[in-house]
Amino acid sequence: MTTQPHTDSGTSSAHTGTYTGTGTGTDLSALDGLISHTTTQGVRTLYAPRPGEITAGLFFRVGRADETLATAGITHLVEHLALHRLGLSDLHYNGATANTYTLFHVTGSEDEVVAYLNSVCAALRDLPLARLETEKEILRTEAAGRSGGPGSQLPLWRYGAQSYGLTSYSELGTWGLTADQVRHWAETRFTRDNAVLWLTSDSVPAGLDLTLPAGTRFPAPAATSALPVTPAYIHGDDGHVVFTSVLRRSTAASVFADVLGRALFQDLRQEGGYSYSAEADYTPRDADHATLTAYADALPKKQDAVVGGFVDTLARLRAGRIEQSELDSARGRILKRYDSPDLGASSLPSYALNLLLGHRLLSPEQHRAELNAVTLADLREVAREAWSTGLLQVPGRGADWAGFESAPQYSQAAVVGTRHQSLEDDRVTLVIGNEGVSLATPGGPVTVRYDACAVMTTRPDGARSLTGTDGFCVSVEPTLYRGVTPERIAAVDASVPTAAVVPLPARDPQQIPRPRERQAAPQSTGSGRSTWAWTLGLWLVGVPTLIWSLLSTVVTVGELGAANPDSDAVLGVWVMALPLLLVTWLIYRSRRRRRR
Repeated sequence: MTTQPHTDSGTSSAHTGTYTGTGTGTDLSALDGLISHTTTQGVRTLYAPRPGEITAGLFFRVGRADETLATAGITHLVEHLALHRLGLSDLHYNGATANTYTLFHVTGSEDEVVAYLNSVCAALRDLPLARLETEKEILRTEAAGRSGGPGSQLPLWRYGAQSYGLTSYSELGTWGLTADQVRHWAETRFTRDNAVLWLTSDSVPAGLDLTLPAGTRFPAPAATSALPVTPAYIHGDDGHVVFTSVLRRSTAASVFADVLGRALFQDLRQEGGYSYSAEADYTPRDADHATLTAYADALPKKQDAVVGGFVDTLARLRAGRIEQSELDSARGRILKRYDSPDLGASSLPSYALNLLLGHRLLSPEQHRAELNAVTLADLREVAREAWSTGLLQVPGRGADWAGFESAPQYSQAAVVGTRHQSLEDDRVTLVIGNEGVSLATPGGPVTVRYDACAVMTTRPDGARSLTGTDGFCVSVEPTLYRGVTPERIAAVDASVPTAAVVPLPARDPQQIPRPRERQAAPQSTGSGRSTWAWTLGLWLVGVPTLIWSLLSTVVTVGELGAANPDSDAVLGVWVMALPLLLVTWLIYRSRRRRRR
């Protein structure tokens, strides 16, 4: 399965630290008296007792954000392969692949937990790669039944087709990954130095074998950016308003998320009656930053009101119009977490994730002190930070009026190369150049450079689809553009790095796109029947007039120069006939051009 990172618990802090070397460089003294810590076959281990069955989790610091678009899904594949040998069981276990971590977790008796963890580590040491193609198919089936959710495209717009933006894409690696690639990924990322184990037990169970290869602790990947300016907005589906921002991890930021969620609920549901769901969430992204996500739903006829109320709530908090009661209420809800009788055991996943990411660990006393120190001024500063990095997804009209810039819809420039006219729209041209490909449209160019190509999918019928690291995509369909010969496709293939190429299977012939019938130009909305009616009418008038003109001319010339009072009439008839013939010829030429 794939999941999103856990939210910060009471172990969040306003300050961050980093590991030193491959040992336990992060200061673990904050856990003393609450959680025990040791190493098990080189794996950092946290444990604390809780009555009943044992729950354990084995974290690895590798996830979707570590992949490329061409290898997307490789971590998920390793997770599935590692769990295959467990087969059917009544044991409650699973795996999860998130942006920055992979988690194997289990609940059961001590013997069951030991057997599960030993099996996972044994499989990671020797993956059952004979099942690789089967597991690829399973992942594609799983993805086909999974809904992206209302804000699923926001990571792509913020980060592009790399790092944390990859969650917006399908797992393309399930088509082209080889056994050697998957094996190497497991050997280098699923290592003892890149792992943390936690258990709800008063000791490390006997018989536990976490033997894994030595390796390197990988920090969370650096964030990329596809937004030249923020706050920005994009258009989304009807019925949903979504706002995300990137915040520095802090106790004040986690409190602000609670305040924002309550404020949206009060303003949009209780008072405005515009929304049913209105909420906010704070999720750690890496050691230093978190993602704030706010959401509200809306009926189509109330979408503008929801967007307006949403923006007004953000503006109120940004201006510092926050009641002390709002802060006290949010602080009280967070402090209640410390009332748990099994505080150490319930805090294990959060402490283990912070240890894995390199975030500073806080004792309950330190976190309480930071919570009590949060002021209204702190929340105002977080609100301003949230606004400054904000990305808003709105239905319907844009959000320029609220101070948001439209996220880039087009590339800055097009490449130079051979031009291939669209067979569907004269206003669209595909350009294949030495540096990349571009689609010239009435709104602007869309360009993917070869040296910034995140992936190029290929089809046996010659189709190519190139996606740049900035998220822009250009599809090269030979059936839709004039002159896209196999030689031009070969030139593209030779220019894209091999590591970025993902071959896709052949399409059913019915799936290969064909040019749609051209729409008549606006000035020709009368259709072909109207054109033919004009042509017929002109000929009915013009041909008799022409014949009569010729006969009149012969008679006039035959008068041997005698005075002829009909000569002026003949001249007038010719003046009428020639324009009619000219218009008929122009209509005929226009029809031939449209046929071509």
